[in-house]
Amino acid sequence: MRIQAVSIATVLATTVQVHGWSSSGPALFAGASASASASASVKKSALFISTDTETSSVDSSDTSSYANVDRYCTDHPNNNVPPHIAELVGRGLHTKPDHPIGIVRAKIQEYFASLPEEYHEFDAEDPIVTCTQCFDDLRIPPEHPGRSPSDTYYISDDTLLRTHTSAHQSMHLRDGYETFLCAGDVYRRDEIDASHYPAFHQLEGVKLFDPATVSAADGLTREEWIQSPECKMISDDLKATLEGLMDHLFGPVEKKWSEDYFPFTEPSFECEILYQGEWLEVLGCGVMHTEVLEMAGRSDRRGWAFGLGLERLAMVLFEIPDIRLFWTSDDRFHKQFQAGQITTFTSYSKFPPVFKDIAFWLPENFVENDFFEMARGIAGDLVEKIDCIDEFVHPKTNRASKCYRVTYRSMDRSLTNDEIDALQEELRVSSEANLQLEVR
Repeated sequence: MRIQAVSIATVLATTVQVHGWSSSGPALFAGASASASASASVKKSALFISTDTETSSVDSSDTSSYANVDRYCTDHPNNNVPPHIAELVGRGLHTKPDHPIGIVRAKIQEYFASLPEEYHEFDAEDPIVTCTQCFDDLRIPPEHPGRSPSDTYYISDDTLLRTHTSAHQSMHLRDGYETFLCAGDVYRRDEIDASHYPAFHQLEGVKLFDPATVSAADGLTREEWIQSPECKMISDDLKATLEGLMDHLFGPVEKKWSEDYFPFTEPSFECEILYQGEWLEVLGCGVMHTEVLEMAGRSDRRGWAFGLGLERLAMVLFEIPDIRLFWTSDDRFHKQFQAGQITTFTSYSKFPPVFKDIAFWLPENFVENDFFEMARGIAGDLVEKIDCIDEFVHPKTNRASKCYRVTYRSMDRSLTNDEIDALQEELRVSSEANLQLEVR
């Protein structure tokens, strides 16, 4: 079965119209970066035209049109997109056939193309979405921490860099699509270590069922629906589909399912696989919440949805130890991979780390992600990780203090103490000037 893709020309047309996806975090199905986590939504309807990938002269996977720093770093008073994040937009790693992210995405597409249904694929959508799209349409309430500027990159009060690919789900449902995959780059502020990065990639899938197969559930209350045979049928179909996907990616593996919570699916599940002797969380999923379908104008339908993090799968499959490597331009990384092939990554970096500590008294409104974001902005990918190594509360003043160890390491060269001292000093000065931290 052929998977259809969406024309980039139509996506760009939609850009003009709209412009101006840890179950507890802002990315609610697929793991933020390489960790399991996920989040939210979509609203305004758009005229996405499906294009046959075998006959279209338009490159439906071209994301380069979104590579424009000025489009994301604006003079809006509440814009919090730093240049080092804006420069990542439009790279389209998930569309590159010989990149590990692109190879995993292609293998997922290959699996769904083998199923009886025809899944449309969307992989070149505008990364700028509205709050309605990313949160409201997926039942993410205003007080949810994932909506905070400390977690999300805002362009303006009402627009942002999508925190998950679910931000396009309701739009596709409104436009009449019933089975589709949506892949793309997503953005969120996060901690700094080998498995977290502020830009990463997700893929989600949706399937609606023929109304005739679930008509016996019409008129049921929420509790009755969850307990109904029809809901169980959808859940069983979802699990069988995803178990097949895991076998396609990892070979025959043992799986186990546990109940979970996502605002936009009910019931919700998490899938783990036993791979190389360890249980790994691989994705979240569930039966689509009736309110989500109602808000998308599809109250007459029932279905399932799932989401997964492409970096998490790629790090396991290719044995890539550091998430920063996906973004490198070093040929020693890229020449190791070929389209359609899963090969074990051979490390080429043996350069030593440089450790620097910074301690400060905390203001009442201190948010750790803001400090991490500042460090990324100053030192970029030279920051390998930041660990809190000590916490202290003054017995007399009751003031709280934290000490962080910043690990600097380049994957390409040895770092000098002089250059790291300069970066560390800039971090100290900026912490005081911009975050009102009192450095000790």
